[in-house]
Amino acid sequence: MRHLRRIVVFVRRKVVSFNELWRHSLQFRVTVSTLALSSAVVFVLGMVLQNQITERLLETKQNAAIAQTRAVVEIAASELVGVGTESSDAMTARLNNALKKITSTTTAKDGAGSAAGTFDPVLAAGGRDQSSRPAAAGPYDKVPVRLRQFVETEQVSYLMHTVTEADGGKTTYLIVGAPVTTMINPLQLYLLYPLTSEQNTVSTVQNTLLVGGLVLLLLLAGITNLVTRQVVRPVRQAAAAAEQFAGGELDQRLAVLGEDDLAKLAVSYNEMAASIQRQIRQLEEFGGLQRRFTSDVSHELRTPLTTVRMAADVLHASREQFPAGLARSTELLVDELDRFEALLGDLLEISRLDAGVEELSAELIDVRPIATRAVEQVRVIAGNAGSSVELILPDEEAPAEVDARRVERILRNLLANAVDHSEGNPVVLTLAVNETAVAITVRDHGVGLQPGEAELVFNRFWRADPSRNRRTGGTGLGLAISQEDARLHGGLLDAWGETGHGACFRLVLPRQQDTPMGESPLVLPPPDHQGTDPHGSSSGLLEVRPAPDAILAEPEEVGR
Repeated sequence: MRHLRRIVVFVRRKVVSFNELWRHSLQFRVTVSTLALSSAVVFVLGMVLQNQITERLLETKQNAAIAQTRAVVEIAASELVGVGTESSDAMTARLNNALKKITSTTTAKDGAGSAAGTFDPVLAAGGRDQSSRPAAAGPYDKVPVRLRQFVETEQVSYLMHTVTEADGGKTTYLIVGAPVTTMINPLQLYLLYPLTSEQNTVSTVQNTLLVGGLVLLLLLAGITNLVTRQVVRPVRQAAAAAEQFAGGELDQRLAVLGEDDLAKLAVSYNEMAASIQRQIRQLEEFGGLQRRFTSDVSHELRTPLTTVRMAADVLHASREQFPAGLARSTELLVDELDRFEALLGDLLEISRLDAGVEELSAELIDVRPIATRAVEQVRVIAGNAGSSVELILPDEEAPAEVDARRVERILRNLLANAVDHSEGNPVVLTLAVNETAVAITVRDHGVGLQPGEAELVFNRFWRADPSRNRRTGGTGLGLAISQEDARLHGGLLDAWGETGHGACFRLVLPRQQDTPMGESPLVLPPPDHQGTDPHGSSSGLLEVRPAPDAILAEPEEVGR
């Protein structure tokens, strides 16, 4: 059983290897298919040739044997004229003398003897009405009973019969029987022609066909493999060039040899690669110009903005001396200048991120105070919107190598976005850690996201509802910058939402830089997304309860 299991495992491995090679190698598939079809053709052709050769040999042997038998019958009839009046011993003696005469006389009329070959003659006296064994000369026992019955009825018959010799070997004979006409007693003549030479000829033909077929199959396999290689090799080169081109080696080209179809393929590929390279260069130049323009404009606007800010601050400080309408305009001017400054800051930040000049100042710190500071910064905004912010933190420290400024900015943007879309419902920030990652989710129970919008929320200046008034005065770049900050950490920022059931944003960061963060300790969609009630009922998402080992910090309700 152990050896059987080893054989089964070995066969299974070979089958798996064959399947892998079959699926991945066109050259192997073509070669094996050609070899299989060629084997079927060679097998059928070999069988047809063997049958034809065997039939021709036997037909020639039979015709020559029958012709020679007819000639021998005449000699036997002349030698046995008047037989039948003698005793049994005398009959046997005359039959033996006739056999000697037959074997010593040349009977090859018209060349029949040379074609039929050697034979063993048998003479038998008697007919069907004889109950005892007839008098016979020669190896009478080698003649089958079935053939005797036909010959005794005065019919010339032949039969192939295999006889077991005295030494245990077996010999196949072509036995031809014919009646011998005499005046008194009926006689039968049997000539046994051994088919040894014909069997040797058939065996030689079989071996020749077998060896020739195997050689032919090997030649076909080699030729097919060579021809397929000539076709597959350029395709493999094209695939390798395409992979290198996709990897950023835009100067990769194919060598053009000849003027055949493969050369046309190489020319078409090179033209396509050159066209794509030109377009990529143009896009890179356009992107560089766009980023440079954004950066330059943002820097240039700072100087006039500073001047306008100083003038606006003077007007705002003196607004009590102005009429009511002018004082309100001064306040609006200051608010819009604040938003303008935030927009310029975001534009400069995202231009630096696009240019790849930003660096991560990571240090090993506890992430919980960062989350607490982010909540404190949006507390006033949440109070003005009529929402509360709940903070769920683990009891133990959550150390991670992060840039505290960037993580705080991410959380502040997520909380401000959640408050802006919460419709006065609570916003929950949850922090959890495992061995490799730290995860933070910001969950609101407001308008939610429509199908497909979770992929768009991180696009620059994208808004789910353009007609919606923003309470936080955002610039439209906060989530885009947050996603870039997460990627700079080697982390992930993604979103989930359902219409009427709120949204949830998840930030996952590795606890150690240059180390895979593994599986997130918090999942999306959030566990409470089933059975939600967006209108504030007691069941569903609005009632958020921390785990027993968590700390819940509820900020004050401001402006309710």
